[in-house]
Amino acid sequence: MISASQSPNASAAYGALIARFGQGWEQGSSDVMAEVFTPAAVFVPGPFDPPIRGLEGIRAYWRDVPLEQADVSFRFGEIFVAGPWFATEFKCGFRRRRTGEPVVVKGALFCETAEGKVSEMRMYWERLVQRG
Repeated sequence: MISASQSPNASAAYGALIARFGQGWEQGSSDVMAEVFTPAAVFVPGPFDPPIRGLEGIRAYWRDVPLEQADVSFRFGEIFVAGPWFATEFKCGFRRRRTGEPVVVKGALFCETAEGKVSEMRMYWERLVQRG
């Protein structure tokens, strides 16, 4: 497990996890996104959504992203670390494949880690459709 008390580079290590997660989102690859999670990870896609448990569930959740989103761009901000937990803000822009509408999703990620990977991720976000 990476923690702030064990490693002065915890912020960089956690940032690498989120960067990889974002690369997977940009590539439309649920497999790449799943790489950052532990086998028994829990993913909560939104504050009112039920938790998704395990890698297969997480992969399945993200599997349809390439069907719905194109030209994806993912960015995240400063990583705030407290032991095995970290948080960051994120911004993801994409174009809806069906309508061509540009969409921006802004939010925050709250994560717990174990064994150098994410064991729980909770997302809080707002979606803004950019209309001409």
